[in-house]
Amino acid sequence: MHWGLAAVFLFGFLEACCVPIPSEITFGFAGVLAGEGRLSIVAVIAVGTIAELLGSFVSYGAGRAGGRPLVHRFGRYLLVTQSDIDRAERFVAGRGVWAVPLGRALPVVRTFVSIVAGIIEVPPMLFGVLSLIGTAIWVTAISLLGYSLSSTWLSIEHGIKLAGYGIAALVVLAIAAFILHRLREVRLEAAGAREVSGGREPQPRPRSPMS
Repeated sequence: MHWGLAAVFLFGFLEACCVPIPSEITFGFAGVLAGEGRLSIVAVIAVGTIAELLGSFVSYGAGRAGGRPLVHRFGRYLLVTQSDIDRAERFVAGRGVWAVPLGRALPVVRTFVSIVAGIIEVPPMLFGVLSLIGTAIWVTAISLLGYSLSSTWLSIEHGIKLAGYGIAALVVLAIAAFILHRLREVRLEAAGAREVSGGREPQPRPRSPMS
């Protein structure tokens, strides 16, 4: 059980730090294990929420300290593109700080909204409270979904001996496909930037303080 919760913490934390590990798989599978009695669903939700909150503060701190120049320089190593930040900024525009809890409770944009919150300088305490709200909703929903599907999983596992291996293979393939997709986006954006700038580094946008 301890190793399972440690894995939940590690994968949740890394995903919130923009490392490409789909949290749907992490918390969904942890919910299934909780339904089988191998983990506590309360512990999965609590540990996952704490891990994601801490990871979101890492992304927030990176955005606040380095802004777009930091993303432009190092983002490709975490498979984060300028387009990701653009989409997150458009999501925040018009919604103000309430985009933080909403974004943290939605797929895709949830990973990058923390960086944007740092770039536009949302106050740290306010960010923490809003991120906690959205994070708790997301982790709880995905974990309970996996928990509710555990009975189906058990019936499949009982009827088909190789079901566990098949699901494990699908999880690995899903993560691999996700990472390959992110790599392709990073490479396409880098190639496009070189064509537009003629080999020169594009100038980062100025930081805009939160009103």
